[in-house]
Amino acid sequence: METTFNLKHIIDQIVKEKGIDRHIVVEALEQAVLTAANKKFRNTRDLEAHYNPEVGEVELFEFVTVVDEVQDSYKEIDMEEAREIDPDVEVGDSLGMKLDASGFTRIAAQTAKQVIIQKVREAERETIFNEFKDRIGELVTGVVRRFEKGDLVIDLGRAEAVLSHKEQAPREVYRQGDRVKTLITDIRMTPKGPQIVLSRTHPGVLAKLFEAEVPEIAEGIVEIKAVVREPGSRAKIAVYSHDSDVDPVGACVGMRGSRVQNVVSELRGEKIDIIPWSDDAARFACNALQPAVVSKVYIDDENRSMEIIVADDQLSLAIGKKGQNVRLAAKLTGWRIDIKSETTAAEAELLQYSSYDGATEEVAEEAAQAVETEGEAVAEEQVEA
Repeated sequence: METTFNLKHIIDQIVKEKGIDRHIVVEALEQAVLTAANKKFRNTRDLEAHYNPEVGEVELFEFVTVVDEVQDSYKEIDMEEAREIDPDVEVGDSLGMKLDASGFTRIAAQTAKQVIIQKVREAERETIFNEFKDRIGELVTGVVRRFEKGDLVIDLGRAEAVLSHKEQAPREVYRQGDRVKTLITDIRMTPKGPQIVLSRTHPGVLAKLFEAEVPEIAEGIVEIKAVVREPGSRAKIAVYSHDSDVDPVGACVGMRGSRVQNVVSELRGEKIDIIPWSDDAARFACNALQPAVVSKVYIDDENRSMEIIVADDQLSLAIGKKGQNVRLAAKLTGWRIDIKSETTAAEAELLQYSSYDGATEEVAEEAAQAVETEGEAVAEEQVEA
């Protein structure tokens, strides 16, 4: 009676603590008993093991086929002997007989332990994979557990994940036990189990941080149209409001800049430009180049390129340090952007007109010479006539 209670208790405990389906645990027990029995009988018999929840034990059955003449005594039984067990059997029927499993209970228990451990591990891996595959693109908070060749192993509670060195923002330093917010970018099933891939450099990190800070974004009133980053340095985010009464930039900045400052702090001081999105490419490009002020925009739709003219004192601001501002603006808009100062543009325009005028004089001179030559030829033809 004690064995029965213990077996039921073991199953209930595994199901509760590990969150594993009861069917999987029962199947593991049945497989363990069957493996032990087959080992004892050297795989000579047709055996099946079934857990009986009413008595709380795994029962073992041997199956034999009813035949007229027995050739394999382990798997066949003659009609006469079979009808002593079941008077209604016919030739070809399969007859099941319960065996005493007590002879290998200890071996079965040891085998069951290993099988259950393996089944539990497989089930846990499957559960984790199924849980996190639907969470790709989600921002999660974890604890730094250890370092592996520059990569961080992050504890997410139910599972561990990897924040590789290349997915860490420059100049960010972590210590064991630090809490860190990351984006789940992928999950892969490997021989060692599911591998959850994290990132701190993905543009989605910035988008999700704003979504958490700005209720208007979470409610769908303000929409994030595009995000570009040079992690740890600077980022631009384009936002649009579906409500004319709500300023998308103001909503993201927050009272006295509180909302954007929280995001900046989380990204360790990364500078963030919040840009009002526009479906007008020229206007959007002008917005994207903020804080620089644009004077003129020339668009080449065919090549998706723009020539943008700015005042001389705005040129360095528009280009940015090492070209960062214009580079991010080009990524944000999806257009090729060429920036010129008003002086440079004026000089280029003057040079273009100068070249054009010179070309006109040459053409006029060539045309005059052609007319004169043609006139001489006509006159000669008239004299000869």
